[in-house]
Amino acid sequence: MNVLIVHAHPEPASFCSALCQAAAEHFRGLGASVEVSDLHAMGFDPVASERDFTERADADYLVYALEQRNAVKHGLLQPDIQAEIDKVRRCDLLILSFPVYWYSMPALLKGWIDRVFVSGLFYGGRRIFDQGGMRGKRALVCATLGGRERMFSAEGIHDDLRELFRPLLKGTLGYTGFDVLEPFFAYHVPYLDDAARGAILGDWRQRLAGIDGQAPLEMPVTGDYDAHFEARIR
Repeated sequence: MNVLIVHAHPEPASFCSALCQAAAEHFRGLGASVEVSDLHAMGFDPVASERDFTERADADYLVYALEQRNAVKHGLLQPDIQAEIDKVRRCDLLILSFPVYWYSMPALLKGWIDRVFVSGLFYGGRRIFDQGGMRGKRALVCATLGGRERMFSAEGIHDDLRELFRPLLKGTLGYTGFDVLEPFFAYHVPYLDDAARGAILGDWRQRLAGIDGQAPLEMPVTGDYDAHFEARIR
């Protein structure tokens, strides 16, 4: 198995970083090939711009997705983008490791997705969901946050956290063809003692140990929709 962990926490000694390290150690212990893209340590540039292409199809007006398609076809992506794309293409399992910021992922990780999940390779036209460019690969989100778990429930003030992450789970990972596994959330992290953090690490390792038996989240099947992606009348 080839595993890619994309990590987006600014503090190497954080609990989020400990979860990242635990995943790397787990899979290496199984003999897997593990790559870690530590975005802060790499100084990864999250800003999508015209600088991402060594040449442009249209030098006068930037349509970023169209330039991505042209760059994929002609080998015109900047080396930092191409290197991350190559890592994703090599992996069988992609793990995204990050702290929750404002109901979402950090801007650094969002920028990595913006620049790396290129049109024409990850998706394009009807090549989405079960036909997406990353079909056959699995994806797992591991995120830490300060809120208590009961705050993110049907009775809680914030609603279900998995639903809040729908743009990432469905609109990004599922959309590009990944089999998206149930996310792992570590709650209330800044306020926990070592014993409680240790218990979460244990849960995380157990989750990873059983990963082959985990069913992916349900995603749309393109065959259920017509040419306009409207549901077929049954």
